[in-house]
Amino acid sequence: MTSDVEKRPEANEAPFTLDEPAPKVLGFWDQSAFWANLGVSLLAFSGAYTVLAPDDDGAPTISIMAGIVAMAVGTVIGGLMLGLAAVPGARTGQPAMVLLRGLFGARLSYAPTVLNIAQLIGWGTFELIVIADAARELWDGVPRWGYVVAAGAITTVLTVWPLGSVRLLRRYVTVAVAIALVYFYVELVRQPLPDLTEGSWGGFWIGADAALAVSISWVPVAADYTRHSRTERAAFGAASVGYSATQIIAYVLGLLALALVAGDSGRVFDPFLGPTLGVVFFAVFVLREADQSFADTYSTAVSIQNLFPRADRRVLSVALGTGITVLALVLDIGDYAGFLTLIGSVFVPMLGVLAADFFLGRRHRSSAEPGEGGGAPSEAEAAARLDGWDVSRRAPSRWGMIAAWAAGFVVYQLINPGTVRHWAGFWRDVRDALHFVPQTWMSASLLSFLVAGAAALLIGRVTRR
Repeated sequence: MTSDVEKRPEANEAPFTLDEPAPKVLGFWDQSAFWANLGVSLLAFSGAYTVLAPDDDGAPTISIMAGIVAMAVGTVIGGLMLGLAAVPGARTGQPAMVLLRGLFGARLSYAPTVLNIAQLIGWGTFELIVIADAARELWDGVPRWGYVVAAGAITTVLTVWPLGSVRLLRRYVTVAVAIALVYFYVELVRQPLPDLTEGSWGGFWIGADAALAVSISWVPVAADYTRHSRTERAAFGAASVGYSATQIIAYVLGLLALALVAGDSGRVFDPFLGPTLGVVFFAVFVLREADQSFADTYSTAVSIQNLFPRADRRVLSVALGTGITVLALVLDIGDYAGFLTLIGSVFVPMLGVLAADFFLGRRHRSSAEPGEGGGAPSEAEAAARLDGWDVSRRAPSRWGMIAAWAAGFVVYQLINPGTVRHWAGFWRDVRDALHFVPQTWMSASLLSFLVAGAAALLIGRVTRR
């Protein structure tokens, strides 16, 4: 018998509100193409210097080769974390911020939701700025604002039909991007590269954390897409492998380009535009970048729905697309590296808490518990408590998980407070007061993830008793 969901003409598209079920229509290759395209970003070229652990003056502190290895290590670890974040969405059919109701409780989930909305608006704005700047490199006959407005319009259209956009990426965009990557690799390695080993390895884990932070930036949105996955295995494999492989490829290409321009990040696009067909293939990257801003904008709309479940995502998408376009017209990308560090310090430990509690800890509510006002739970409430993970609007607050998240956040800041001036200065003062000196082998991402996860398991056992 055909279900009510399958009878709806929009059954193959994302639901308009949280009250509607999410169709399971994305296979492994659909998702692989989606994540692979997200791994190839112009930010991997313009921001390649971040994995070279730049100092306060912006000068790299490790060699290009050390940066490549650090980037690969950070990306692989980040890809595995992304895969972990993808599975709960496929298992429950719920978007990322709604899943946090099961972790923190319905009301406490609003705090990370607001943080996620803020960081996604920031990422979406950055993407439009990068698209406009790159398009100006191709042809400066159009004013910058014209490119920003065009990129914002494309982003908004893609966001209104998100699952259709994912299928579009698989059918057409992925092949074009792969050809462009091969072409630029051939062209760049033919150039006289400088000595890539010149420099130190001392800031290795700082560089790895920078690459990991880019991967982690997708963790709080992964379930927004994998809730439409047909299987959990497809969700994990596509997110972890598809994303990691292409991010490594893109960052190596960016670092090679950076080496060819003597580390001048302002000229990193020059090696791409110099070859005969460089302009043509670079235009592929510029057009493809719209899928980054699309993903940011769509996930912002879905995150807002955790606060307002009956809000129509189409209306939200249009409003957000307009908003990030306006922001991109008035802001610049100068604080990119500091932005990445702050993202990592917030969401790496949160993933540690989520992974520990979802996969190893006690799922704290069961569908057998009373519904609103006592008595048996309603059908909607029972569905919201799927697999013991309570994502209903009445999910109880779990302050212990907030404490575990905070512990991981503090560990991250003590090891790597970033480069945002007053923020970093505060945490350096805290370090001095504690007489704590971070060692070169310490990874802020790994240690904060492990501390947060361990704290979540410990607090979970204590509160259960």
